[in-house]
Amino acid sequence: MFANLKDDLKAVFDRDPAVRNIFEIILCYPGFHAMLFYRLSHGLWTRKFYLLGRFCSHLGRFFTGIEIHPGAKIGRGFFIDHGMGVVIGETAEIGENCTLYHQVTLGGTSWAKEKRHPTLGNNVVVGSGAKILGPFTVGDNAKVGSNSVVVKEVPPNGTVVGVPGRLVMSGEKPAGVDLQHGDLPDPVAKVVSCMMDQIHNLEKKVKELSAEQERLQAELATELDTGRETETAGE
Repeated sequence: MFANLKDDLKAVFDRDPAVRNIFEIILCYPGFHAMLFYRLSHGLWTRKFYLLGRFCSHLGRFFTGIEIHPGAKIGRGFFIDHGMGVVIGETAEIGENCTLYHQVTLGGTSWAKEKRHPTLGNNVVVGSGAKILGPFTVGDNAKVGSNSVVVKEVPPNGTVVGVPGRLVMSGEKPAGVDLQHGDLPDPVAKVVSCMMDQIHNLEKKVKELSAEQERLQAELATELDTGRETETAGE
Protein backbone atom coordinates (compact mmCIF):
# COMPACT_ATOMS: atom_id res chain seq x y z
CA MET A 1 0.00 0.00 0.00
CA PHE A 2 2.74 2.48 0.96
CA ALA A 3 4.73 1.65 -2.19
CA ASN A 4 1.65 2.48 -4.26
CA LEU A 5 1.20 5.79 -2.42
CA LYS A 6 4.81 6.68 -3.18
CA ASP A 7 4.12 6.12 -6.89
CA ASP A 8 0.91 8.17 -6.59
CA LEU A 9 2.92 11.06 -5.13
CA LYS A 10 5.47 10.81 -7.93
CA ALA A 11 2.65 10.85 -10.50
CA VAL A 12 1.47 14.23 -9.20
CA PHE A 13 4.97 15.68 -9.54
CA ASP A 14 5.34 14.26 -13.06
CA ARG A 15 1.96 15.39 -14.44
CA ASP A 16 1.03 18.64 -12.70
CA PRO A 17 3.39 21.57 -13.41
CA ALA A 18 1.62 23.65 -10.74
CA VAL A 19 2.89 21.53 -7.83
CA ARG A 20 5.80 22.99 -5.82
CA ASN A 21 6.56 20.53 -3.05
CA ILE A 22 5.37 17.38 -1.34
CA PHE A 23 3.61 19.27 1.46
CA GLU A 24 1.42 21.05 -1.07
CA ILE A 25 0.33 17.65 -2.43
CA ILE A 26 -0.37 16.23 1.02
CA LEU A 27 -2.37 19.26 2.12
CA CYS A 28 -4.03 20.62 -1.03
CA TYR A 29 -4.59 17.85 -3.61
CA PRO A 30 -8.00 16.13 -3.32
CA GLY A 31 -6.97 13.60 -5.97
CA PHE A 32 -4.17 12.39 -3.73
CA HIS A 33 -6.45 12.47 -0.67
CA ALA A 34 -8.92 10.28 -2.57
CA MET A 35 -6.15 7.76 -3.26
CA LEU A 36 -5.28 7.67 0.46
CA PHE A 37 -8.88 6.78 1.28
CA TYR A 38 -9.04 4.32 -1.64
CA ARG A 39 -5.83 2.44 -0.74
CA LEU A 40 -7.10 2.02 2.84
CA SER A 41 -10.66 1.07 1.88
CA HIS A 42 -9.42 -1.35 -0.81
CA GLY A 43 -7.15 -3.02 1.73
CA LEU A 44 -10.13 -3.50 4.04
CA TRP A 45 -12.30 -4.73 1.15
CA THR A 46 -9.79 -7.38 0.05
CA ARG A 47 -9.64 -8.61 3.66
CA LYS A 48 -13.43 -8.97 3.57
CA PHE A 49 -14.14 -6.07 5.93
CA TYR A 50 -16.76 -4.92 3.46
CA LEU A 51 -18.70 -2.52 5.67
CA LEU A 52 -15.55 -0.80 6.97
CA GLY A 53 -14.25 -0.58 3.41
CA ARG A 54 -17.45 1.04 2.16
CA PHE A 55 -17.55 3.43 5.12
CA CYS A 56 -13.95 4.50 4.53
CA SER A 57 -14.76 5.00 0.85
CA HIS A 58 -17.80 7.07 1.82
CA LEU A 59 -15.62 9.31 4.00
CA GLY A 60 -13.31 9.79 1.04
CA ARG A 61 -16.25 10.83 -1.11
CA PHE A 62 -17.45 13.25 1.58
CA PHE A 63 -14.07 14.99 1.95
CA THR A 64 -12.91 14.99 -1.70
CA GLY A 65 -15.97 14.80 -3.97
CA ILE A 66 -14.37 11.74 -5.61
CA GLU A 67 -16.19 8.42 -5.40
CA ILE A 68 -14.07 5.28 -5.78
CA HIS A 69 -15.64 1.96 -4.87
CA PRO A 70 -13.29 -0.05 -2.64
CA GLY A 71 -13.74 -3.08 -4.91
CA ALA A 72 -12.17 -1.29 -7.89
CA LYS A 73 -8.62 -2.30 -8.86
CA ILE A 74 -6.19 0.57 -9.46
CA GLY A 75 -2.53 0.21 -10.39
CA ARG A 76 0.52 2.27 -9.50
CA GLY A 77 1.07 5.87 -10.49
CA PHE A 78 -2.62 6.77 -10.72
CA PHE A 79 -3.36 10.52 -10.89
CA ILE A 80 -6.70 12.34 -10.62
CA ASP A 81 -6.26 15.99 -11.61
CA HIS A 82 -8.69 18.42 -9.85
CA GLY A 83 -10.93 15.42 -9.23
CA MET A 84 -14.35 16.79 -8.28
CA GLY A 85 -17.13 14.54 -9.56
CA VAL A 86 -15.02 11.52 -10.52
CA VAL A 87 -16.87 8.20 -10.13
CA ILE A 88 -15.15 4.78 -10.40
CA GLY A 89 -17.38 1.72 -10.11
CA GLU A 90 -16.93 -1.53 -8.21
CA THR A 91 -15.65 -3.75 -11.04
CA ALA A 92 -13.54 -1.09 -12.78
CA GLU A 93 -9.90 -1.97 -13.34
CA ILE A 94 -7.22 0.65 -14.00
CA GLY A 95 -3.66 -0.11 -15.08
CA GLU A 96 -0.47 1.72 -14.20
CA ASN A 97 0.30 5.42 -14.78
CA CYS A 98 -3.24 6.39 -15.79
CA THR A 99 -4.63 9.93 -15.56
CA LEU A 100 -8.23 11.01 -15.03
CA TYR A 101 -9.47 14.60 -15.05
CA HIS A 102 -12.49 15.95 -13.17
CA GLN A 103 -16.04 14.64 -13.67
CA VAL A 104 -14.92 11.40 -15.32
CA THR A 105 -17.20 8.39 -14.85
CA LEU A 106 -16.12 4.77 -15.19
CA GLY A 107 -19.62 3.36 -15.00
CA GLY A 108 -21.69 0.29 -15.75
CA THR A 109 -24.71 -0.39 -17.95
CA SER A 110 -26.06 -3.42 -16.10
CA TRP A 111 -27.54 -4.19 -12.69
CA ALA A 112 -26.24 -7.76 -12.74
CA LYS A 113 -23.66 -8.77 -10.13
CA GLU A 114 -20.90 -9.33 -12.68
CA LYS A 115 -18.11 -7.44 -14.45
CA ARG A 116 -19.97 -4.31 -15.56
CA HIS A 117 -17.40 -1.49 -15.50
CA PRO A 118 -14.55 -0.72 -17.91
CA THR A 119 -10.96 -1.87 -17.80
CA LEU A 120 -8.28 0.74 -18.53
CA GLY A 121 -4.85 -0.37 -19.69
CA ASN A 122 -1.57 1.30 -18.81
CA ASN A 123 -0.85 4.99 -19.52
CA VAL A 124 -4.47 5.84 -20.39
CA VAL A 125 -5.55 9.50 -20.28
CA VAL A 126 -9.25 10.37 -19.84
CA GLY A 127 -10.29 14.00 -20.37
CA SER A 128 -12.63 15.97 -18.13
CA GLY A 129 -16.31 15.07 -18.26
CA ALA A 130 -15.76 11.85 -20.22
CA LYS A 131 -18.01 8.86 -19.55
CA ILE A 132 -16.76 5.31 -20.17
CA LEU A 133 -19.67 2.93 -19.71
CA GLY A 134 -19.60 -0.86 -19.89
CA PRO A 135 -17.39 -3.92 -19.32
CA PHE A 136 -14.95 -3.41 -22.19
CA THR A 137 -11.26 -2.55 -22.44
CA VAL A 138 -9.59 0.77 -23.19
CA GLY A 139 -6.18 -0.26 -24.50
CA ASP A 140 -2.72 0.82 -23.37
CA ASN A 141 -1.70 4.41 -24.19
CA ALA A 142 -5.26 5.26 -25.34
CA LYS A 143 -6.75 8.72 -24.91
CA VAL A 144 -10.38 9.75 -24.41
CA GLY A 145 -11.32 13.34 -25.22
CA SER A 146 -13.19 15.65 -22.86
CA ASN A 147 -16.97 15.07 -22.59
CA SER A 148 -16.81 11.97 -24.79
CA VAL A 149 -19.19 9.07 -24.14
CA VAL A 150 -17.43 5.77 -24.83
CA VAL A 151 -19.53 2.60 -25.02
CA LYS A 152 -17.26 0.21 -26.93
CA GLU A 153 -13.69 -1.01 -26.88
CA VAL A 154 -10.81 1.35 -27.64
CA PRO A 155 -7.68 -0.18 -29.23
CA PRO A 156 -4.19 0.42 -27.83
CA ASN A 157 -2.79 3.84 -28.79
CA GLY A 158 -6.25 4.89 -30.00
CA THR A 159 -7.83 8.30 -29.49
CA VAL A 160 -11.59 8.61 -29.05
CA VAL A 161 -13.68 11.80 -29.07
CA GLY A 162 -17.36 12.75 -29.39
CA VAL A 163 -20.81 11.48 -28.42
CA PRO A 164 -20.92 8.60 -28.99
CA GLY A 165 -17.15 8.16 -28.93
CA ARG A 166 -15.51 7.80 -32.36
CA LEU A 167 -12.00 6.57 -33.02
CA VAL A 168 -10.15 9.47 -34.67
CA MET A 169 -6.59 8.22 -34.28
CA SER A 170 -5.16 4.73 -34.06
CA GLY A 171 -1.85 2.92 -34.34
CA GLU A 172 1.49 3.41 -32.66
CA LYS A 173 2.35 6.83 -31.31
CA PRO A 174 5.29 8.57 -33.03
CA ALA A 175 8.69 7.45 -31.78
CA GLY A 176 10.17 9.75 -29.16
CA VAL A 177 6.94 11.73 -28.75
CA ASP A 178 5.05 11.78 -25.44
CA LEU A 179 1.48 12.67 -26.36
CA GLN A 180 -0.45 14.54 -23.67
CA HIS A 181 -4.14 15.28 -23.17
CA GLY A 182 -3.68 18.61 -24.97
CA ASP A 183 -2.48 16.76 -28.08
CA LEU A 184 -5.89 15.23 -28.77
CA PRO A 185 -7.02 15.94 -32.34
CA ASP A 186 -9.82 18.41 -32.99
CA PRO A 187 -12.46 16.68 -35.18
CA VAL A 188 -14.28 19.97 -35.88
CA ALA A 189 -11.08 21.60 -37.12
CA LYS A 190 -10.45 18.53 -39.29
CA VAL A 191 -13.92 18.81 -40.86
CA VAL A 192 -13.48 22.55 -41.47
CA SER A 193 -10.08 21.86 -43.08
CA CYS A 194 -11.65 19.28 -45.40
CA MET A 195 -14.43 21.72 -46.33
CA MET A 196 -11.88 24.43 -47.13
CA ASP A 197 -9.98 21.99 -49.37
CA GLN A 198 -13.21 21.19 -51.19
CA ILE A 199 -14.00 24.90 -51.64
CA HIS A 200 -10.53 25.54 -53.08
CA ASN A 201 -10.98 22.64 -55.52
CA LEU A 202 -14.39 23.96 -56.59
CA GLU A 203 -12.99 27.46 -57.11
CA LYS A 204 -10.24 26.02 -59.30
CA LYS A 205 -12.78 24.10 -61.41
CA VAL A 206 -15.00 27.20 -61.78
CA LYS A 207 -12.02 29.23 -63.02
CA GLU A 208 -11.13 26.49 -65.52
CA LEU A 209 -14.71 26.30 -66.77
CA SER A 210 -14.92 30.11 -67.05
CA ALA A 211 -11.70 30.18 -69.06
CA GLU A 212 -12.96 27.43 -71.35
CA GLN A 213 -16.28 29.27 -71.81
CA GLU A 214 -14.47 32.49 -72.76
CA ARG A 215 -12.31 30.56 -75.24
CA LEU A 216 -15.33 28.95 -76.88
CA GLN A 217 -17.15 32.29 -77.05
CA ALA A 218 -14.12 33.86 -78.73
CA GLU A 219 -13.95 31.01 -81.28
CA LEU A 220 -17.66 31.33 -81.98
CA ALA A 221 -17.38 35.10 -82.47
CA THR A 222 -14.45 34.56 -84.89
CA GLU A 223 -16.43 32.00 -86.90
CA LEU A 224 -19.45 34.34 -87.09
CA ASP A 225 -17.26 37.23 -88.28
CA THR A 226 -15.67 34.97 -90.90
CA GLY A 227 -19.11 33.86 -92.10
CA ARG A 228 -20.34 37.44 -92.49
CA GLU A 229 -17.21 38.39 -94.44
CA THR A 230 -17.76 35.43 -96.78
CA GLU A 231 -21.41 36.39 -97.36
CA THR A 232 -20.44 40.00 -98.09
CA ALA A 233 -17.75 38.93 -100.56
CA GLY A 234 -20.23 36.66 -102.36
CA GLU A 235 -22.70 39.49 -102.88
